[in-house]
Amino acid sequence: MGRRVENEKVLFTENQIQGRIGELAAAVANDYESLMLVGILNGAFMLTGDLARSLSKQGLNQLQVDFMRVDSYGNGQTSSRAPKIMSDLKLPIEGKDVLIIEDIADTGYSLDLLRELLSTRNPASLEILALLSKEERREISVPIKYRGFEIPDKFVFGYGIDAGEEGRQLPYIAYKAE
Repeated sequence: MGRRVENEKVLFTENQIQGRIGELAAAVANDYESLMLVGILNGAFMLTGDLARSLSKQGLNQLQVDFMRVDSYGNGQTSSRAPKIMSDLKLPIEGKDVLIIEDIADTGYSLDLLRELLSTRNPASLEILALLSKEERREISVPIKYRGFEIPDKFVFGYGIDAGEEGRQLPYIAYKAE
C-alpha cells in the first residue's frame, strides 16, 4: 500500500475516493454526449485515468484525454501565485466540450490561468472538475462545476498529490497531523 508518513492521518480512503469519482462521473456523463478531459499534471494523473474509466462505465464513450502541466508550487507547499504552463495540450480543443481535471482547487491562480488560456482556443464549452477544494484559501474565484470534496486548509498528499515528490502512489489522501 505504500510507505506511511509519521503522524499521517487519512482524510479520504480509497473507497471514499472511488465512490465519489463514480458519483462525479454519473453527473458528468448526464451532461455530455462527447467530452475532452484535460488532466493537469502531475497531481491529477490518477484522477484523470479513474474518471475516464468511470465515464466509460457510465456510457460516455466519445471521450478524448490530453494533459497539461502547470507549475504553481515548485517544491514548496504554498502557491507562488504566478503559475506557469510547463507543457501544453497536443490535441486541438476548438468546438469541443472540455473538462479541466484538477486535483486541488486552492488559491485559484492556476485554474484561472488555464480557463483564460483554453477559452481563447474556442471550445464549445469549458468546465472544471476538482477532486478537492480549499474554499477558505481561494483568492481568485473560479467556477468549479464538479467538486469532489471540500477540505480544510491542510497540506494533503496521496492519490496523485505529492509531498516533496513522494506519496503520489498512495490510494488514499492523507495529511500530516501536527
